[in-house]
Amino acid sequence: MDSFTASTSIAARHLFVRISQSKDLTSKQRSMACHLSSSSFMGLRLICHPAPQIIPINQSKNPMNLTIKAVALEARKEKPMSKRSRIVPHAYTLDAGMRPTKQWPPPNRADDPKIHNPLVRLERMGCGWFGVILEWEGVIVEDNPELEQQAWLSLAEEEGKPPPSALVLRRTEGMKNEQAISEVLCWSRDPSELRRMAARKEEIHKNLRNGAFFEVRDGSREFMNTLVKHKIPIAVASTRPREVLEEAIKSTGVGSSLNVVVSAEDVHRGKPDPEMFLYAAQLLKFIPQRCIVFGNSNLSVEAAHGAYMKCVAVASTHPTYELGAADLVVNQLDQLSYLDLKDLTAVDSPEYFPEVELELEEEEELPPPTAVGLDDLF
Repeated sequence: MDSFTASTSIAARHLFVRISQSKDLTSKQRSMACHLSSSSFMGLRLICHPAPQIIPINQSKNPMNLTIKAVALEARKEKPMSKRSRIVPHAYTLDAGMRPTKQWPPPNRADDPKIHNPLVRLERMGCGWFGVILEWEGVIVEDNPELEQQAWLSLAEEEGKPPPSALVLRRTEGMKNEQAISEVLCWSRDPSELRRMAARKEEIHKNLRNGAFFEVRDGSREFMNTLVKHKIPIAVASTRPREVLEEAIKSTGVGSSLNVVVSAEDVHRGKPDPEMFLYAAQLLKFIPQRCIVFGNSNLSVEAAHGAYMKCVAVASTHPTYELGAADLVVNQLDQLSYLDLKDLTAVDSPEYFPEVELELEEEEELPPPTAVGLDDLF
């Protein structure tokens, strides 16, 4: 009835009613025919499409009945689907006979049609095919944030810069030295000066350690041995220079478990930019959706999720309640098993969920402002 009452306007009568004169009738017995215009409803589905029927005027007590009957035919017609009702979840369509669109369900990104061995392809599509990206400090070895802050303060004193506050130094966590100097501390923009101060900062940090070796965290070595047993490739990502990182890996004796090492020289930016993790996944020959990142801060979680990777946060320097954005939070790596990692890649796997296309909101045009005189306020 809503469609009927909304369309009972005489102005829309010409769309449905057409007057036709019959040669067999006199001028007083002229008739009017009610037709549905086929061109106006091309492509729309109708429940009922009756044949045109001629209704003599002399059989109708009121000429407005013709308009009412014409509009009644419109009321029996299905309402066209709105734009929102045509949208299929995740921007996919189920109709394969229309124009070429995305398929549903979407193809598995882990599958590689170039592989001729069906068993290998089946293994890739399973939840047991994934890679692991570990951060160095705070995940494999113990982290000392106070030592890092002292190195920045000593560098500021040597360069004659004002000492940065604790809040500013906290923003430099996870960044490359050049990135922190230019974007956070704002000490220089010259590339040569950035490289010089970054190298000097690493020298100060090494001197503050007094030649002490990095200490492997409890459970990290056992966890890495478990991954090697199940043939899971491991990558290490750090913003330390390669020389410092390789020396630390050699001193700890975990180099035999690592497949890929990503250092500061390999990327342009550090966290929270996901470039470091994306490059590690590329070297591991895994798609980003099948990589699990292990970090110790919210910057690591942000960078991992920015690369569409799962993230496990290790509560080494931050409390557990601050790392709630991660997919899992543990205190030590040996708290996780191989089955836990398989479940993490199987549930809500990102490769089955495409990126959501945001709809642009149309801004409403505001009426032009009207000038109000002072006399109108009183």
